[in-house]
Amino acid sequence: MQLIRGFHNLERVHALQKGCVLTIGNFDGVHLGHQNILARLCDKSLELGLPSVVMLFEPQPREFFAKKSENLTASHVPARLMRLRDKLKYLQEAGVDFVLCVRFSNKFAALSADTFIRELLVKRLQVRYLSIGDDFRFGAKRAGNFEMLHNAGLKYRFAVEESHTHSFDSERISSSLIRQALQKNELSLACKLLGKPYSIAGRVAHGNKLGRTIGFPTANIMLNRLVIPLQGVFAVQIQTKTGKYNGIANVGNRPTINGTKPLLEVHIFEFNHSIYGEAIEVFFMHKIRDEVKFPSFEALKTQIAKDREQAVEFFKEFAS
Repeated sequence: MQLIRGFHNLERVHALQKGCVLTIGNFDGVHLGHQNILARLCDKSLELGLPSVVMLFEPQPREFFAKKSENLTASHVPARLMRLRDKLKYLQEAGVDFVLCVRFSNKFAALSADTFIRELLVKRLQVRYLSIGDDFRFGAKRAGNFEMLHNAGLKYRFAVEESHTHSFDSERISSSLIRQALQKNELSLACKLLGKPYSIAGRVAHGNKLGRTIGFPTANIMLNRLVIPLQGVFAVQIQTKTGKYNGIANVGNRPTINGTKPLLEVHIFEFNHSIYGEAIEVFFMHKIRDEVKFPSFEALKTQIAKDREQAVEFFKEFAS
């Protein structure tokens, strides 16, 4: 899979000069609904003999408009389920040929819906098949919709197909539904909607090393997001270069030490390797408790020992 940053780089990609099959969206979480859309896109790619392309945006449109508006705050922005790097990994696993990452800016937001279709979809991408949700809106003032794309397809000779909704227990599978499940600590539901346990990936960074002083060294991942989809202490599984391990993790601001920036701290059981700078993926298996501010490090140490015991018991049951 190849990442293309911006429409200006399309002309360098010879494989796209005869057209493509395309879908457009945020694909946050690459959940089961997304996976079905991508499977259909890849089938069409084989049928038509054209490369498959996913168009997505950075920042995501709602993040962009939230930063611009004085009336919107981080609480109005959906929590990101995954960062771009992780999204690309799962799009590649789905079999996509190209990801076109478009910088969402004032200039792009001001494009008319007609210009978006004529100049970008038809002229630059030469789209031959487009899979899109019937609620998709685009162009300045969100004037473009599915009907406009359908009519443009008739005019410019490309097929437009609604990306069919996929449901779980009669509810539409969506990134919003997964966010709600995570906020309610319904990790098993999130797992069913994603097709895997919810996870956060990142590189292990140097921290203040306070965990070592109380007997619980941690691998730390900075959470560079406007909003975190979940918070608290969890039983987790950690995928590293040397294998998968059990552990406990805290997601939050670390109130006991008056922390201000969100951080993922992971204590890996029976593990003594140095993994600074290594990319790991942390899978959230079970919520143990909410994050709490403790009166002392000794109280925190006592609680972490209890958390560890709960996690060990969970994994015993999980394995049986």
